[in-house]
Amino acid sequence: MQRLEISLQQKKIASEILIGRAIRQQVGQAISNASGLNPRRIALISNKRVFSLYGDKALKGLKKEGFKVYPWLIGDGERFKSFKTLQTTLDMLGDIGFERNDVVVALGGGVVGDLAGFAAAVYLRGVNVVQLPTTLLAQIDSSVGGKTGINLTVGKNMVGAFHQPRLVLIDPETLVTLPPRELVAGFCEMVKQSLVADKELFDRTVTFLRTAKNRSDFLLSAELEELITAHCAFKASIVANDERESTDRSDCKSRRVLNFGHTTAHALESITNYRRFRHGEAVGYGMLVAGELSKNLGLLAPDDLELLRDAVELCGSRPRADKLDINEIMGALEHDKKSVGGQINWVLLDGVGLPRIVEGKLISKKVLRLSLRAGLQAHPRQKESSH
Repeated sequence: MQRLEISLQQKKIASEILIGRAIRQQVGQAISNASGLNPRRIALISNKRVFSLYGDKALKGLKKEGFKVYPWLIGDGERFKSFKTLQTTLDMLGDIGFERNDVVVALGGGVVGDLAGFAAAVYLRGVNVVQLPTTLLAQIDSSVGGKTGINLTVGKNMVGAFHQPRLVLIDPETLVTLPPRELVAGFCEMVKQSLVADKELFDRTVTFLRTAKNRSDFLLSAELEELITAHCAFKASIVANDERESTDRSDCKSRRVLNFGHTTAHALESITNYRRFRHGEAVGYGMLVAGELSKNLGLLAPDDLELLRDAVELCGSRPRADKLDINEIMGALEHDKKSVGGQINWVLLDGVGLPRIVEGKLISKKVLRLSLRAGLQAHPRQKESSH
């Protein structure tokens, strides 16, 4: 088992990350052993599909430690990250008499983690949350760092809070039950993170993607577990230095660099009502657009753009985006939650492992349109997709 920790000096607490096969079955013991956790009740928040796969053993593990457990299932998909779902979840916590020392456990992917984490953040002004992510994207990204939230009609994650989990339990065994598109989404997020990290993590990630699909056991390999750990370690280092994504920072260690590919991605998700793309699939296109922008602004060398394109293609087929209305995408970009002073701040690249934050006013609409068209083009794999 691998162990990481995010120490937050201002709060004098630590967010502990444990990574290992079958660790999901030890969730009760992990909560019992965790410093500062002493709950009587556990709200186990999940969705129907994930709970049917992993709910029973999670329940048994929690009840074995003497906790009173209340399962709560939400809908599956980004559209359920809503005020309505949040309201019913908070009502549930109130109905069961949840108290300040009780614990919310989020069992599922990013939607479950974001919604459950936000409910924990606002109920009684904050109760403890444990993340048990079951998708690759959630394991390396959304479960780590304390970002929680829900969507508004005008944009994604527009309402939320920073609320660090006390525990993150990452079990690579859950990846074997993922649908292929969820794996593609997770791989895209891996590529995104490695591109803003360093050349070493990028090369490790690309090497794994090149060799993985020739092996039937790649999801249970030691290489993937070690790669997940490396990605979590990188994100933990960023979060520890810039927990709340300060708008005053624009250095390469700012948490804002983790938004690489997300500006376009959120616009694509929004204009398609969160039904066409998995989040990571949209990030795949977002990276391509950001890469094109970087090249068109003279920041990124053509050879590095080709490395980016190849890495995204290795992730697998994504639903096509080349038929979407560029004007509609441009309109959605104006509502990006990362805008400052009315301007979108783009995370672009000077090279692999060299992120740069660029103010939107420095990017003309002509260059943006050109980059959107090029980045959203259907490449051979996408042309084969009927999504």
